[in-house]
Parts: sequence; C-alpha cells; structure tokens
Amino acid sequence: MKRLYNRINNDELKDRLLNSDEKRITLSFYQYHNISDPQQFRNDLYERWEKLGVYGRIYVAKEGINGQISIPEANREAFKKDAYDIPFLNGIRLNFAIEDDGKSFYKLKIKVREKIVADGLDDSTFDATKRGKGLSAKEYNQLTDQEGTIIVDMRNHYESEVGYFENAIRPDVETFREALPVVEDMLEDKKDSNIIMYCTGGIRCEKASAYYLHKGFQNVFMVEGGIIEYSRQCEKEGLPNKFIGKNFVFDERMGERISNEVVAKCHQCGKPCDTHKNCANDACHILFIQCDECAEKYDDSCSKLCSDFNELPEEKQEELKGTIEFNGTKFGKGRYKAFKKDEGLILS
Repeated sequence: MKRLYNRINNDELKDRLLNSDEKRITLSFYQYHNISDPQQFRNDLYERWEKLGVYGRIYVAKEGINGQISIPEANREAFKKDAYDIPFLNGIRLNFAIEDDGKSFYKLKIKVREKIVADGLDDSTFDATKRGKGLSAKEYNQLTDQEGTIIVDMRNHYESEVGYFENAIRPDVETFREALPVVEDMLEDKKDSNIIMYCTGGIRCEKASAYYLHKGFQNVFMVEGGIIEYSRQCEKEGLPNKFIGKNFVFDERMGERISNEVVAKCHQCGKPCDTHKNCANDACHILFIQCDECAEKYDDSCSKLCSDFNELPEEKQEELKGTIEFNGTKFGKGRYKAFKKDEGLILS
C-alpha cells in the first residue's frame, strides 16, 4: 500500500528545502463544503498533490478544507487546474503570499479534523452560509472612512501584536474559540453599527460573521480574502493600505511585511522589533518576539535558562526534561514577557 504520509526526518527535509534552488510559491485557500467521507478525500488529495510537489498543512473536515501550502513555481498552473478539477474547489480564491521566499513549508501534511478551524460553535444552531458581506479593499477603505464604523481583529493576540488595521479593536485572546464570545460581549450595545471583521485569509471571519448575524448584529461585514487579499488589491489598484506592520502567518516565515512600521517590541529587551520565533530549546519552544541582538545573546532562545539547557549533552537534557519549568510550560502561546532579570541554569 502506498504511504500517504511522510517518513523522512524533519531536519533532513528542512535542510533539503534550504539548500534547494527550486523556486516555490506560498499560498493559502479554504472552502466550506459538506464532505461526506473526509478520510477518503484526504487520502485521494495526498496522492494527487504529492505528485505535484505540494508542501504544507491542510486540514480536512466534514465542513470543508483549509490549506496553507507551497508549490513549485513550475507547477503553478498544474496545481490550479488540479484543484479546480475538484467540483467544490472550482474557482476558489488562491491567496498568494505577499512576501515570499518559497521556504514556508518543507513537507506535506494533510490531517482529518473535526473542524477546519476550531471555533467551539454548534453549527446546528445557526446557518453558517448566511455570512456577512465581503468587502473589497476599495469598499473597506470607503466604509472605514465613515464615522462610527467599528473594525474588529478576529485573530489571536500574538498575530495582532505585530500588525493590524488602523483603529481596529484587538481582543487579548489566544484562540479564535476564545475570541467569539469576547467580541460579542464587547459589541453587545453596538448591534446596529457597521462592524467590519478581518483575519489573515478570511476563513475565521466567514464563520464569525454568520454567527454574529445569528446573534442579532445587523450590519456585519468582512474583509474578503483577509489581510492577504486586501493588500494584494491595494498594490494592484494603487489604493492606500490601512494595514500597519506585519501580517503573521502560520508557516516557517512567521510573518510577511505589509508596511515599514514596526509596531511590536522585543520581548527580552523592549526595543522595536516584530520578528517572531520559537525558542531554540525544544523542551520550551515558546513563541516570542526577539531582536537580532538578543538572539545572539541568548542563542535564539527565550532565556538564559533555555540557552544553558541547550548547551548540555543530549543525555543530560533527556534526564532533566520534565524537572525544569521553562517559559513554554509557564506561559500561553506568545504570552512570554521577559522584561526582568533572567537567571541561568544552576545544576547541583
């Protein structure tokens, strides 16, 4: 039986990608659709797209598909044709990355999940197809120029920390599931206002807009295609781009720059910086923001504790795992704030 998943060591795959001269392009897509047999669909998709050199992360569920991938530039049209040959994907928008070196993914992973985005909603209680009105970049700019328009960032705090739309409300949440009730409470007395929601590529806002319409909000809008499509349209049409900073992305790049403004700070020294990374200590692996100077000082780790731990022999690391509390075990994703004296590893 053909292997429908990768078995090569991740480090080897990363090295292959970094040392390859093959030109690749990064894109994302999603589509809500009733898939009767997600596992079979997943297996068929893996066989089709592995042949085309697709790398990335794709989630399949009974409610549809959600993918962030890269493909060889030479296979761009072949991939598009193959995707469009799937009836419910025919004509879907493919959101191509704005700032891209093609090193976003190094292997293909397709997983069957309960939902393509974890939202915690009972879909049987409302009509998810009755979504808010999608706005083009031009329409977004016009509506946000009107007094009283409310802009809501439906992403997580570590995404909005490095970039956001002008005047947007940015909930301090770690997950989309958490954001839904928080935003509803924040806007409880604004149900007649014009409310525009946005996210990276549109998938979260599509579900959220339908939910809020169900909850009695009257004028719900969403940025069609999210930040990625908005920025593409602004560049193509010569429109003012109202997004400030970086757009966080869920791949090896961690972000793509939209404007030159740096709106975040290094979590270790506090200087302006918007470079996300995961702690080099795999036992910690916390997501945080780190400037070049602190990266050199801490060897790409979030603390001296972690940099010291990484210097230990592998057998000693294995012995100590589970006995040391790292930032990754103390804080939620992107919650680490290191504006404090940092102690190193003390071994008896």
